[in-house]
Amino acid sequence: MTCIIIEDEIPAQNILKNYLSKLPSMELKGVFKAAIEANTFLNTDTVDVVFLDINLPDITGIDFIKTIKNPPAIIMTTAYPDYAVSSFELDTIVDYLVKPFSFDRFLKGINKAKERIVKPENTPTAKKETIFLNVDKTLHKIVLQDILYLESDRNYITVVTKTQKLSYIDSLKNWKEKLPEEAFIQIHKSYIINSKCVDKIVGNELYIQTNRLPIGRTYKQELLKRLRIV
Repeated sequence: MTCIIIEDEIPAQNILKNYLSKLPSMELKGVFKAAIEANTFLNTDTVDVVFLDINLPDITGIDFIKTIKNPPAIIMTTAYPDYAVSSFELDTIVDYLVKPFSFDRFLKGINKAKERIVKPENTPTAKKETIFLNVDKTLHKIVLQDILYLESDRNYITVVTKTQKLSYIDSLKNWKEKLPEEAFIQIHKSYIINSKCVDKIVGNELYIQTNRLPIGRTYKQELLKRLRIV
């Protein structure tokens, strides 16, 4: 697994680097004293794990996490145990290490990160969830994660994937019940989108590839929360 350290204290940096050197499976990609430096790195590079101090000179570690789109697994490091409860309210945080921590305790945190990262759906043998649509007397196999969005027009649903568009009689309500909640979200009374396929948002419109979709006023706050936009 790849990782970075965001820590402003040199002794704490050295302890983490020493512990990481004992683990051949861990690759340290960078060490940063401030969140703004790490943010520049994360804008162009990705890592599996971030070791993040809570008390940083420019922004708190908790606030920094909220600025990262699709954050990696976070292991918090701090001398203040009082932050632990509020830290675990963020799903991306996998462990909380209170300084000074032993190598055994550090290793426990690494194992928690591995459990979060190595999920069954990421293994080569995992099967992709599929569904068959009966359109014009033909059964079409659809991989759910390949769906870009669904559009409702009266009694018809149009399923738009990376390769095709299929329209047939159905409702968004039925689709909402069968789609995985972690990936799909309703953004308008007539649209459900795959949140992983969003390219940009301009005002009250959302872009998925070349498709421009409206965002309903009552749906926008939940959408921004899901996309971790603050």
